[in-house]
Amino acid sequence: MKYIGAHVSTSGGVENAPVNAHAIGATAFALFTKNEKQWRAAALTKKSIELFKERCEELGYSPKHILPHDSYLINLGHPEEEGLQKSRKAFLDEMQRCEQLGLDRLNFHPGSHLRQISEEVCLDRIAESLNWVLDQTKGVTAVIENTAGQGSNLGYTFEHLRHIIDKVEDKTRVGVCIDTAHTLAAGYDITTEEGFMHTFEEFDRIVGFTYLRGMHINDSKKALASRVDRHDSIGKGLMGLTLFKLLMNDPRFDDIPLILETPNDELWAEEIRYLYSL
Repeated sequence: MKYIGAHVSTSGGVENAPVNAHAIGATAFALFTKNEKQWRAAALTKKSIELFKERCEELGYSPKHILPHDSYLINLGHPEEEGLQKSRKAFLDEMQRCEQLGLDRLNFHPGSHLRQISEEVCLDRIAESLNWVLDQTKGVTAVIENTAGQGSNLGYTFEHLRHIIDKVEDKTRVGVCIDTAHTLAAGYDITTEEGFMHTFEEFDRIVGFTYLRGMHINDSKKALASRVDRHDSIGKGLMGLTLFKLLMNDPRFDDIPLILETPNDELWAEEIRYLYSL
């Protein structure tokens, strides 16, 4: 079975996320557990934590169908020591918030070398950061999101993802999230049946479906191999609809959160219904 949702608002508290997801007919959802544009945030209150858990249970949202996302400020491969330590501490805080909320995964963008260190050194730093954080937490999987490769961002090839996984000590607590728009922008043509099959054969060979913990289901404003990260609403970008039909009918993508990060939140309920119709 497919579990489809969107990255919903937590305005007024994290406890409102499951309510907002339910309102659009979502069977999965994503959220920020704190303000994604700030380094620090107030601790979660006992009341918010209890209400979040109660509402998830009441509305039928299992932890395995919820995909929290960390702050966009965090760079676990930062080339400078001060930035690296600040990012690691912030990521630890995000993982601990997931622990408090009873969530079992945290999605993150791997990191950027900022043109100051090599790709390999940056990827090694990301893995070292994960090992440092995983040693201090329990029960939460760090889920690496593939990127479009914009600027100096790493994670745009399956080999990058594998490199990080190989250097993570506890492989039971590392996973991957595949973003469809990022995949296209990075140079993987998933717009045709042949391209889709080839891309995910490569993904399985290099990374492995056993590591897939979620997906971001987005159309793209930018073309194949553009290396530019610009999402679009389903059917309104350059992807076509073949990809989405194939995804919805492929059992390899069952039982994980399939999350819309499309730009028009007024279309989310319609997009969820459309994807289910496929």
